[in-house]
Amino acid sequence: MTKSTIPIGIAILAFCVSSLDAKPPTGWFMAGSKPADYDASTDPQAAYMGRPSVHIKSLKPATGGFGTMMQCFKGEEYLGKRIRFNAYVKSVGIDGSESWAGLWVRVDKGTKSVAFDNMQNRSVKGTSDWRNYEVVLDVPADATGVCFGILLSESGSVWINGAKFEVVNPNTPVTDLNAAGATLPEAPRNLGFEK
Repeated sequence: MTKSTIPIGIAILAFCVSSLDAKPPTGWFMAGSKPADYDASTDPQAAYMGRPSVHIKSLKPATGGFGTMMQCFKGEEYLGKRIRFNAYVKSVGIDGSESWAGLWVRVDKGTKSVAFDNMQNRSVKGTSDWRNYEVVLDVPADATGVCFGILLSESGSVWINGAKFEVVNPNTPVTDLNAAGATLPEAPRNLGFEK
């Protein structure tokens, strides 16, 4: 081995070792339409509220899809209740027209999704400091599972910290994108287009 190849070999070894460490925390996994195009790992350098964060980043300038760090559970203790998943999120470079990030929750009954929100209608974009976001859904009494996580579409980086999953008061408004009337008014509004 020549002297010029030693630094290259060390750099490749260092990259491989860092790639081995670049994985989601225990209990979480990567999924999505292009999970291999994203990396998720604990980032102690981006601590918030005294805790390390998880950093999710695109590995390509445009992935043509999305990656999500997620987990699923049976959710028996949440049956018949209204739940909220909230966390602090910050972002860098989520700038493309198709680029966005968001928390998400899906409630399942067998193979069917019965409640869902991924924040697409109020997504995280651009570069932003830590901010609290939330998803609120109803879990029917006959639900069979709950999946949740954070997703990143196309390009950029997003960090998550301070995640909480809790039961909330039934008066807390839901964010369910599928719920009939969840975001709809009772009747037509402002048909005269007034300010």
